[in-house]
Amino acid sequence: MATDTPVESLQEEATCPICLEYFKDPVIIDCGHNFCGACIAQCWEGSNTDVSCPQCRETVQQGNLRPNRRLGNVVEIVKRLSLQAAKGAGEERVCGEHQETLKLFCEEDQTSVCVVCHLSRDHRDHRVVPIKEAAQEYKEKLQGVLGPLRKELEEALALRSKEEKKITEWQSKVKNKRETIAGEFNKLHTLLREEEQQLLQSLEKEERESLQRLRENIAKLSQQSSSLQQLITEFEEKCQQPVVELLKDVNRTLSRSENVKLQEPEAVSTDLKNVYKISLDMREALQRFGVDVTLDPDMAHPQVILSEDRKRVRHGDKRQNLPNNPERSDPCACVLGTEGFAGGRHYWEVEVGEKTCWDLGVYRESLSRKGQVTATFWVVGLWNGEYKALTSPPTPLPMSVRPNRVGIFLDYEAGEVSFYNVTDRSHLFTFTGTFSGTLRPFFCPGLNAGGKNAAPLIICPVPAQGGGNLGP
Repeated sequence: MATDTPVESLQEEATCPICLEYFKDPVIIDCGHNFCGACIAQCWEGSNTDVSCPQCRETVQQGNLRPNRRLGNVVEIVKRLSLQAAKGAGEERVCGEHQETLKLFCEEDQTSVCVVCHLSRDHRDHRVVPIKEAAQEYKEKLQGVLGPLRKELEEALALRSKEEKKITEWQSKVKNKRETIAGEFNKLHTLLREEEQQLLQSLEKEERESLQRLRENIAKLSQQSSSLQQLITEFEEKCQQPVVELLKDVNRTLSRSENVKLQEPEAVSTDLKNVYKISLDMREALQRFGVDVTLDPDMAHPQVILSEDRKRVRHGDKRQNLPNNPERSDPCACVLGTEGFAGGRHYWEVEVGEKTCWDLGVYRESLSRKGQVTATFWVVGLWNGEYKALTSPPTPLPMSVRPNRVGIFLDYEAGEVSFYNVTDRSHLFTFTGTFSGTLRPFFCPGLNAGGKNAAPLIICPVPAQGGGNLGP
């Protein structure tokens, strides 16, 4: 059989065909083949007649055994060459006890052994396999573990990216809320600076605590990623090691991967707690711009019903037989306020109670009431159990306290329409833009829903200090 290197060819020539080890006291027989003196003697033991060569089966005379001292010298030279070749390759391929090549791997003791070791008392009854087969088997096991480890690393990096994205989104939300809070105080020119600072500090504290927890998540994920990367690198390096070194403590190395478990980051909510509430003083400041709003019957949809004082509106079960006024709302079951605003600051409040659906806000007077509605509007409302501002797309409004009364503040020159939850004195949403023409209050009581939403929207009375549409 062809061998890979000259050294291995020499090793094969210096090996006894009977014991498969290097020749010991080699002898040559009539046919020209060589054997260990002890091996051929044991093979022919008990035979008194002519014997045959164990290798070529040629009949030879038993007594014609001649020592082959030259071959013995060659064997010693081969042993030294094998040892040098093994050391030069950086491999421990020679048995330290027997100076024999490590050709086998003991499965029970998890160690490389030579043939003599295998025949010894320590390994005789153990299962051994060729060392190259064992190395290939364990290399495949190591490579099998690398896949899950790489997947864990990929998941860790993905989670880290997700947490970093949360930080960006969170900071954006905080920035928007900070601007809203500052804007509310600045536009009203109130003396509530102390409360403003308190609200900003509370927001900063929430930001700081949440960012800290998010960054701690990132730090933990980075640490896990680093550990996984280190373990993967170690396994990759292990796979590249020489066979003996690869097999050294290989099970202990593999066992380290069994304890690898990616720890999910702590869940951190990125929703603001909605604790930035405007105090009673803020509402009192808004009420300085209170206006007496009434409902315009000439602009009401035929299926909405107004009270006699024109302060309440609800959805009716049937369409009323009303004059087809050009200004009457047709496609939308709503009604506008009689009062129109072309400048100044104006504030009014509407009681929504326990209604399950409603819309409130401001419409431009020039809306198309026949056919498709194309008017500009600034509206918030409750639909399908969710509070939203009617932006594009709609903006969800998280609500810690259900509003029973909603305040609407129009600052025409600033181009702002702001909405407030009067129940817990919190800011809901502010539309910003540039106004032109006449704007009117807008009311939509929502469908009756079989009586579940039958309650009316009620325009609340104007406080005594209301100043109409005068400036401060």
